[in-house]
Amino acid sequence: MATDITQLGLLLFVSALVAMLTRRLHLPYTVGLVLAGMGLHLVHARIDLQLSRDLIFSLFLPPLIFEAALCIRWTELRRELPVVTLLATVGVLLAAAVTAAGMRYGCSWSWGNACVFGILIAATDPVSVIATFKEAGVHGRVRLLIESESLLNDATAAVAFVSALALLTGAAANPGAIAMSLLLAVGGGIVAGVLAGWAFLLLAGRTDDHLVEFTLSTLSAYGAFFLAEHFHCSGVLAALGAGLVVGNRAPRVDSGAASAAGASAEDGTARDGSLEIFWEYVAFLANSLIFLLIGAQLAQQHFAALWAPILAAIALVSLGRALAIYPLCALFAGSRLKVSRAQQHVLFWGGLRGALALALALALPADMPDRETLITITYSVVVFSVFVQGLTITPLLRRLGLFAERH
Repeated sequence: MATDITQLGLLLFVSALVAMLTRRLHLPYTVGLVLAGMGLHLVHARIDLQLSRDLIFSLFLPPLIFEAALCIRWTELRRELPVVTLLATVGVLLAAAVTAAGMRYGCSWSWGNACVFGILIAATDPVSVIATFKEAGVHGRVRLLIESESLLNDATAAVAFVSALALLTGAAANPGAIAMSLLLAVGGGIVAGVLAGWAFLLLAGRTDDHLVEFTLSTLSAYGAFFLAEHFHCSGVLAALGAGLVVGNRAPRVDSGAASAAGASAEDGTARDGSLEIFWEYVAFLANSLIFLLIGAQLAQQHFAALWAPILAAIALVSLGRALAIYPLCALFAGSRLKVSRAQQHVLFWGGLRGALALALALALPADMPDRETLITITYSVVVFSVFVQGLTITPLLRRLGLFAERH
């Protein structure tokens, strides 16, 4: 027990140092964390905590998704839902198909492995995307589009991933069953999130103790996630729904408490600063641990022997993302939802991969053929996302004039 606490303390201390150093050097915090995690492994620092699907989904994702949703205005999201929904469904499936076909014919993979990899790598990672755009200080429509899409496309990827595994292992799967699974994942996740969010508002309205409300909001985030997962629905959508309800309906208190009777704004969109500060800190802790652990495990991967499929995977993932963004956004060219060319470029290049793809890869059956190869190549795409896309997204935003976007 003492050893675990000591290791956690070491990771948090390293996170604080990295945060200060990267701010001085004007580098993305996530890049610094991954490098620090690799450094910890190289100096043989003992880290017993290992990334796994359960750790990512059960511990890290609920607070990160909930915190991101607290900052999203429902009125703005509702206006962009047609674009976001199309990108998060058709866009994910199109990107997965491009990657799968390329790995099948370009690298001679089996259709099973190619499809599984295409699906798990197609969805952009909400953890990486939100962290990167928050660090860059980006606001406005472009941030709303890319963060909302990364939050929503998890449901599509998760259902498609389970369906692909079912086909691969010989379990029954048909279009009707897949469609029902998708509806259940989306609908059930939303319902669970809304219920958890309103439960928080009901209970929080009976106290003016902000510490109690922090506790209740934590229960709302995790409760929504696990309630949805228990019924095989989307936990990410549940945490998103709970965060949207709390963030858009929670009352404002000038004294610093998280709520008080009759303090809410008429439009229900007021927020309390102390609640957001608490969740910003929780998100900082979760992000720090995730990317440190990613770095530590990246240092253990052997990329050299797989350089050809790795390069092919990176190229195909980028191509799939491009074919998912530009043609689909063109459908809205003549409407009020038109996505500008500059915003499309950011949607394409800002589609980062990270913890979500790793969680799905680590969830592959232990007896699956070439499982370790799939995991290693997934790590390689994550490396490309973190270092190449992560380091160039801010210069791209400046060049496109979107860095200080406020509308």
